[in-house]
Amino acid sequence: MKNQLRFLIGCAVILLAMSFQIIKTTLSVTVRDELGNTVEGASVQLFETEEDYTKEENVAAQGVTNAKGVLKLKELKATTYFVIVRKDDKDNSGGGEQTGKLEENKINKVTIIIQ
Repeated sequence: MKNQLRFLIGCAVILLAMSFQIIKTTLSVTVRDELGNTVEGASVQLFETEEDYTKEENVAAQGVTNAKGVLKLKELKATTYFVIVRKDDKDNSGGGEQTGKLEENKINKVTIIIQ
């Protein structure tokens, strides 16, 4: 009886541990236009260094915003990123080119304005 109880408790602990997911360092990027509207289909690129950003090489992460103007980039380093966002003839040059340092194992959020 004791062994069965220990086994059941052990199984419960394992199942509980498996149900918890560790959050990876994530950046949720919302892209808006100069009027504040969200922008679907905007191209987002992250760079770890200013040199890579300037040369537009060694992209650390990239993607395209969804219908709500949001892109979620997962499993990032907890660092500061340089950002390029483009859609048609609009981009974020002149402001919003750098994130703050991302918090490790958190969902970080940033809004980028393109014009």
